[in-house]
Amino acid sequence: MSASPIADYGLLSDSASAALVSRNGSVDWWCPDRFDAPSVFGRLLDAEAGHWLLGPVAGSVRRTEREYVDDSLVLRTVHRTGDGEVAVTDGLLAEPGARGHELGQNSQMVLARVVEGLAGTVRMRCEYLPRPEYGLIVPYLHCRDGEIMAEAGPLILALHSPVPLTCTHGRAYAEFDVGAGQVLGFDLASAPAYGPPPRRLDPVPALAETVEAWRTIRDLHPYHGRYPELVRRSALVVQGLTYRPSGAVVAAATTSLPERLGGTDNYDYRYAWLRDFILTMRALWVTTCPEETGQLFGWAARSAGRSGDEPVPIMYGVTGERDLSEYSLDHLRGYADSRPVRVGNDAWGQRQHDVPGVLIGAHLLRDELGDLSEESKALLVGLAEQATHWREPDAGMWEERGPGRHYLASKALCWGALDSAVKLAPRLGARADPQRWAAARDEVRETVLRDGWNDRVGAYTGAIGSAELDASVLVLPATGMMPATDPRMRATIEAIATELSTDGLVRRWPDETAGFVACTFWLVECLAMAGETERAAALFERTAARANDLGLFAEQIDPRTGAHLGNTPLALSHVGLIGAAWRLTRPDFG
Repeated sequence: MSASPIADYGLLSDSASAALVSRNGSVDWWCPDRFDAPSVFGRLLDAEAGHWLLGPVAGSVRRTEREYVDDSLVLRTVHRTGDGEVAVTDGLLAEPGARGHELGQNSQMVLARVVEGLAGTVRMRCEYLPRPEYGLIVPYLHCRDGEIMAEAGPLILALHSPVPLTCTHGRAYAEFDVGAGQVLGFDLASAPAYGPPPRRLDPVPALAETVEAWRTIRDLHPYHGRYPELVRRSALVVQGLTYRPSGAVVAAATTSLPERLGGTDNYDYRYAWLRDFILTMRALWVTTCPEETGQLFGWAARSAGRSGDEPVPIMYGVTGERDLSEYSLDHLRGYADSRPVRVGNDAWGQRQHDVPGVLIGAHLLRDELGDLSEESKALLVGLAEQATHWREPDAGMWEERGPGRHYLASKALCWGALDSAVKLAPRLGARADPQRWAAARDEVRETVLRDGWNDRVGAYTGAIGSAELDASVLVLPATGMMPATDPRMRATIEAIATELSTDGLVRRWPDETAGFVACTFWLVECLAMAGETERAAALFERTAARANDLGLFAEQIDPRTGAHLGNTPLALSHVGLIGAAWRLTRPDFG
């Protein structure tokens, strides 16, 4: 069996790694240890790359419902068959006793699954095919006393099953009956091959402990604004995509899910982009997460290091790795035959002018600036100096893999960097040059207003000299360069709402077929800032309703079919929802 529709997957996370489980109970993606580690279940990208199915036998299910348990990322799925009802509860376990921000500090990775009979008797099937190293390895399975050890490459996987499993050719399987009131716990632990063996955890109380750990996260982060339930769910997704040991937020849990089925725009999003940094900081601030904003800021500052003449990289690994060189996994067919399947992302070497604005703006967003260290001062001055190179072309927000262009969004973010640097200058010491920075800032704005406007299109276009609309210019009001009520900006917003929208979903550019979720929420913000609150709220609610049944968004949505496309769940989509909800609460928010 191949992978399910992208919207059918639910996210499991322990704030260090992630797994995806389908509606029918198949774990088709899990990368133990950390988000960007090699998968041990990879059916998401190839039918032969491993999975763990635990659900009613094929053809017996009449209805399936699922939900997260008590604002956690522990997933409960209820299957109704002709013979009865059964629930399967899945989670990546927190360390015993962990609470709140202690999530992600695991000594080992454990995937727990608990089967509970609710009514009648349901015939169940368990099929376990571990395939480490993105499916390259078919491990030996050693079955004894309810434990199945898979030893392959750098990992040991230990599965404990309450029902006897038959092992053959790297596969373990069984069919069994579950009656009302019966509870069966399965747990799968991952550990390094040359370290201590995995230890056993009782999955039933361990899952309850994990729910409590997530609940304390919720209790630490009250939100006082519109659409609280939607915001809490999206905030939890962002928490789930946070690599807690460092504070980095990965763009998504997956690699190479296609923007177009059968296409080649399939990239690895299991890294942290500085482009998304300020938006994520704002989302965490809105949902009252001061510790997370501080940790995320510290990660970004350490990863960027000392700022010299070379531009700051646009993205990093979860512990600050810079070299994310890309390669293809040619043995994998790809999701819906969408090749290549990529690991790594060569965008790490691109130049993007938005990075200085992101980092300097983050300093202004934090309330507890206080006295800056000499290292921080040097970093901020260096970033401001990099922003003075705004005249040079770059790869743009969408990371075009061709010659650089003069993208308006990049210029606007350079303006934001210089404007923020001028405001911070009294704290930056003798190397600060606010007069020169202010002159460069004003020149950026003059250039964007003069050369970015296209009379024939009647809007600001994506790049200077271009006649093509681009949704990236929706960030201009948020930078402070111009208000959304400015007549030309207002005309641009309307042009994007008319020309780049299909059934309420905003495409990034005219040739794109699917709507980009984050851009649609940016349009909500622009409409709210322009004073069209009712229209903005209607678009927000229409967009929020396009999430899957668990409230998750992928990168894009096909407006014709409603199918989710691209990597999932995408942090930027959920950050966009949080930002739009808060803008509808506070249209004047900076």
